[in-house]
Order: sequence, then C-alpha cells, then structure tokens
Amino acid sequence: MNTRLKGLVFAGMMSSAALFTSTASAVEIEYWQYFFDARVDAMETLITNFEAANPDITVTMNHFPYDSYRTKVAAAIPAGEGPDVVQLFYGWLNDYVEAELIQPLPADVFPADKIDAEFFPMVQAMKDGDQYWALPTAVRSLALFYNKRLFEEAGIEGPPATLDELLETANALTKRDGAGNLTTVGITAGMTAQDHHWWREGLVRQYGGEPYLDDYKTVNYNTEAGLAALDYYTNLFMNDSAVTSIGFMDEPQAAFKAGRAGMHIDGSFRIGSLADQRGLEWGVAELPSGLDGAQSNYSSYWVNAITSKAEGEKYDAAVKFMEYLTSDEAMQIWLDVVGELPAKPSVGMTEANANDPVFGPFIRGLEYAHTTKFVNESSQRQLLVEMVERIQLEGMAPAESLAIAAEAEQVMLDEYYAK
Repeated sequence: MNTRLKGLVFAGMMSSAALFTSTASAVEIEYWQYFFDARVDAMETLITNFEAANPDITVTMNHFPYDSYRTKVAAAIPAGEGPDVVQLFYGWLNDYVEAELIQPLPADVFPADKIDAEFFPMVQAMKDGDQYWALPTAVRSLALFYNKRLFEEAGIEGPPATLDELLETANALTKRDGAGNLTTVGITAGMTAQDHHWWREGLVRQYGGEPYLDDYKTVNYNTEAGLAALDYYTNLFMNDSAVTSIGFMDEPQAAFKAGRAGMHIDGSFRIGSLADQRGLEWGVAELPSGLDGAQSNYSSYWVNAITSKAEGEKYDAAVKFMEYLTSDEAMQIWLDVVGELPAKPSVGMTEANANDPVFGPFIRGLEYAHTTKFVNESSQRQLLVEMVERIQLEGMAPAESLAIAAEAEQVMLDEYYAK
C-alpha cells in the first residue's frame, strides 16, 4: 500500500466518515459486489473506515465471480437473503427496478436537486422523477493504454493523437513469426471487452455520426458514419496488413498484461490490476481523435443501491453506509486503490487528479464522454459481437451486417419502451 493511501485510510477513521455517527442499536448489514481484486481491496478499506465511525454497525462483504453475480443477486433478495446494499452496473438498473430487487433512496437524505448539483450529470440516468434509485462512488471512461517498452523498441516517441496515427503506430508495433503468425499485436481487439463502447460512442461519433436519437430510443448508427466507423474497426484485423486478431491470447486485457500488445483501449478500472504487474511498463493517453479533431468517449459506472430486503434498523444502517460510499473521502480512496474516477467534480477535477499522468487522461475524457442508456446492456453488446462475427466469419458485407444489427437493436428498444 502506498504512502498516500495509508494516510487516507487512517485519516478516514477520524475525518469525514465521522459525520455518519451511528445512533442505531448494534446491527449487521451485508454488502455484495462482483469479484475484482482492486474493488474488493477498496471496499475493505471503506468498510474499515465506516465501522470505525459507526461502531454499532457491522458491514459484511461478499463477492462473487462476475459471470454468476447477477444470478445470485436475483435469487437471494426475493428469498429474504443476501445483501442489504448491492452493487450493480448502471445498465442493469431497469431490470433491478422491474424485479423489485432494490428500493429508491430516501429523498430526505439524498435530495435529487443536491445530487444533480454535486455529481457528474451522467448519474441522472439513475433518477426517476424526484428520486434516485442508486448512486455511484466512481465513474469510468476509456483511454488508450500503451506499452512503453514496445514503443521504445519500435522507435515510437509517444502515443498516437489521431485515428490515422493509431493505425500507423499499430503497424509499427505488430510482430509476426516466420510463418506469418501474430506474436505481438499492435492493438488489442474484441467487442466482448470495451470495444463495443469505443465503436458505439467513440468511432461512430468521430466519423460525424450519432449512434442513437430520441434519448437512446432510436438506433441511428446504420448511416455512412456508422459504416465508416465499422470499416475502420474491422480493418484492424480483416486485411493483409492486420495489426491485431480477435481472440489473441483469449482476452484483450490478458494480451496487454502479458506484454504482447502494444496498445489497448480499456476503462479506468483496469489501472488497479495493471499497477503491480511485474515487468510491464505502461502509460495512458486520451483516446485518439477522429475527423477534424473530433473527440468522443464513453462513460459508465457501477452504482450502489439499497435492496428491497433491507428493513427497519438494517435499512437505517444501509442508508448510513450509502451516505459514506457517496462521500468525497470514499471517492478519493476508490480512485487511489481501483483507478476508477470520482463521481463528483469536486473530487475528480482537482488539479492533482486532473493532471495525474495515469488518472488524468481518463478524467479529461469525461469532459467529452457519452453514457449509453441501455435497456439490456449484455444483449445490446451481443448484437455488436454478432455484427463483427458475420463480417469476419461469414464474409458478409459490412453494410449488410450493420443494417442487421441496427434493425435487431431497434426491435429490442421498441419492445422495451412499449411496456
């Protein structure tokens, strides 16, 4: 643990967490999140701080593999078991509300006008009328990770600033063996990771388009701009001078961590897992700009919510815990441990954070980021996975595959909003 973090941990026990002094009798509440090393470490620190300031409340954390997390939450809460406070992806909110797994935050403790004023605007997707259902400790954006050692070997001075430079740089970084097989990719690729966000909110917009209209109710990427964005993306791995391969070392982030990828587009949450990777020298840059210098990014976040299971004194304790999880102190600790960005400008846009060589590119990216309003994030992602697979595996023309994806997604949106 670095010196700065140690100071935050111990200072936290006597600082703003002390505002949330317990008045309830001894009570234990349960907190659930999916397993990710840095996120677990950060939450352990926050729980320690909270319990020190609230000695009559005990918080027990449970975490589960990402692939089974939603299933376990959906099974536990209706049975009166599981978490009192739960972490969920912002794109799942509609599902959790419809299934009555969570309850709205109390308006007297979390007034909507105060949240609107203090948090980044993207969190307003969690609001229904004058009530919020959930709030984040941190938010995310995308940036370009690059391998400094591979850049030095290739004689490249710094990360690319434009999409054209990205291709040139990736070509210079790509390595093959005597049989022509890729041994090092210039840049990672894979719609199952973060590339579907990069394509949708980054590339489409950087080619002059707008992926959705009518507050994300109407698909609008089946256009010249959408096709140009798709051509750019698929050309990374579909021509004779391919600079990458989907499925290289199974996962894009694994290839970068192993030093076998020159560049990798990922979220700020990846910082924590890369920080202690031995032998890997890496840097971070803002996403390369597109036509006429157009900049665009994707922002997302995981939120915490009070479940429908929490009642009585457990509910009161859960509210207090939510207060601390959304405090400035908690956000700074989460940034230092996980690398995810504070959900409030008062923390994120400090001079030290905005100009940090690692955090800074992500924080600056929030200024031109867009948050997709999903009705079903996993299903909408799968449509883009299949869009690329039709081109790559079946030889379908990009324009045809793009049209199929847009039509299928519009059906999904129409069915949801017709409810």
